[in-house]
Amino acid sequence: MTELSPAAKAVLDAYDNSPLDEDCGDRVAIAAALRAAADNCGDGSLALTCIHSIHAIADELEGAGDD
Repeated sequence: MTELSPAAKAVLDAYDNSPLDEDCGDRVAIAAALRAAADNCGDGSLALTCIHSIHAIADELEGAGDD
């Protein structure tokens, strides 16, 4: 697998450590959820920073394959 940034790794770790009974998603699903969260960050410069960060993590997760 491609080496992930600490931010993307934290997202995957949070997903992996969530109380799910079965594996119900993958990085693409996580990326879609992050994009939806980014779309709800609101307005203002701090929100734009948040949105860009979330989108960057989603892009990274979508681009990371199981090499």
